[in-house]
Amino acid sequence: MELRHLRYFSVLAEELHFGRAARRLSISQPPLSVAIRQLEESVGARLFERNSKEVRLTPAGEALRISARRVLLQAEEAALEARDVATGSAGRLRIGFVGAMLYRGLPQALRAFQATHPAVRITLSELNSGVQIAELLNDRLDLGFAHTRRVPPELQQRLLLSEPFVCCLPAGHALARKRVLAPGDLRDQPFVLFSREASPDYHERILSICADAGFLPEVRHEVRHWLAVVSLVSQGMGVALVPQAMRHSALRGAVFRPLDRAVAQSEAYGVWRTGPPNVLVERLLQGVAESIAAAAGLQA
Repeated sequence: MELRHLRYFSVLAEELHFGRAARRLSISQPPLSVAIRQLEESVGARLFERNSKEVRLTPAGEALRISARRVLLQAEEAALEARDVATGSAGRLRIGFVGAMLYRGLPQALRAFQATHPAVRITLSELNSGVQIAELLNDRLDLGFAHTRRVPPELQQRLLLSEPFVCCLPAGHALARKRVLAPGDLRDQPFVLFSREASPDYHERILSICADAGFLPEVRHEVRHWLAVVSLVSQGMGVALVPQAMRHSALRGAVFRPLDRAVAQSEAYGVWRTGPPNVLVERLLQGVAESIAAAAGLQA
């Protein structure tokens, strides 16, 4: 049974006249008769009673008429949905993000995207970089915003942001009185550090900043999210080196001071699966890049 057969049948069921039905379908009567005969053979029942004076639906034909209309409508809706997804008018986006992206323009970009794509369903998951990579590989995410530059060949990435690390201190800390800090000022201070398991890149980058200053940090606490790092520092649990964007977290009790020299940068990447282009992913990536650039311009 083909959709073409159901479409021919549906038109004939409405017209109950082979000539009129053929004209509506822009075909001649013989192909219509052949299609109806093939459909009856497929169904295993006569669908029409026909003689020289009239054409009538049989009980089997009446039953099929209702089902055929439903199937044809579903097929049309499926085609429209596929077309909308292909053009970016509808669909879904499953997005993973590291917490720092909340302070880098991601919420603003999502609001703008949703305003112009109201039929697109967006779901957000805050995940560390390693988990995002795994979720993308298992097709449980469409797009990730991660800190790692190390991705497998099944994934593509785009650098969205490179910004300096800054020092995060408890507000009452003696070093908070200084306007600018050297990495070496943090020697002998208890550190709150981003977990190696959560983001090997960031863990190693922070350790390298300390090593270049001639010391290894005394790590008291390891956590999996940047907001947790800042939160622990705000409660006097240690000091930390964090991406500059975390200055906007506005957690009471934490202060931020720039470093006096260029050190390894904090980088944010858009990451997605290699394959046929996804217009929704491309548009959102562009929106996030523009939002980050706009925020950087305001801060300049």
